[in-house]
Amino acid sequence: MKKKAIFFDIDGTIVDRRMQIADSTKAAMEKLHENGHCTFICSGRSRAYIKNPELLSLKFDGIIAGCGTHVEVGGKNLVCHVIDKELLSYTWSVLKKSGISPLWEGIEYLYGDEEGLKDDPYYRFLKTQLKENLIAIDGNVKDDWKVNKMSVVIKEDADLGAFEILKEHFHLLQHNPVVAEMVPAGFSKATGLEAVREYLQLGTEDTYAVGDSINDLDMLRAAGTGIAMGNASKEAKEAADYVTTDIHDDGIWNAMRHFGLIS
Repeated sequence: MKKKAIFFDIDGTIVDRRMQIADSTKAAMEKLHENGHCTFICSGRSRAYIKNPELLSLKFDGIIAGCGTHVEVGGKNLVCHVIDKELLSYTWSVLKKSGISPLWEGIEYLYGDEEGLKDDPYYRFLKTQLKENLIAIDGNVKDDWKVNKMSVVIKEDADLGAFEILKEHFHLLQHNPVVAEMVPAGFSKATGLEAVREYLQLGTEDTYAVGDSINDLDMLRAAGTGIAMGNASKEAKEAADYVTTDIHDDGIWNAMRHFGLIS
């Protein structure tokens, strides 16, 4: 079989809510490589939060991070978009005034609105995971911060007009009424996939994408074959060409076998 490139989301696709990876997923990744295919992480997480040794032990051929703002293949950076510092400062001021707390996501560090996020359980979890690689924004603004994209927590009384003000600079991915991602205009998981596809000189028909969430929609549509997990959102399932089983029911293994990529 001709070499294929398969792009995998992380959360809800490779790892579950407990950050566990199914044995069948590990076996599928090994089989894919044995069969000469290339595998890639394609995540909304920025590169600073793709450090899990167990995840990286799956020997991906490259990483698309921060919804396409950072792309690396074999250690070579194909894309590395950093938000302009003046825009970052302006965005910070707009969001803070509007009751929206940002988490800046970068290549080496994540930077949080410490005051606004201190009671958020996910932010507290990140602090235990990233330790010194998670820095408070408040009172620590530096010229050398490198930020690719951001996530935000929206308070109940927030002024959502902030997103209208910033819409020419960022594409908003609303996961639920409380949490959203703000991705620099012109970037997405799909643009990251395309950068890799062109670098490898593969046709669109030679690409597969697997995901479960709203930030996977462009990727699922851009790939030759889009695969939604059984636990995926309604929108992801509608964007996909095929729906596999749940993450806890060998979803990746079953999808790869369904398309003859492994046996």
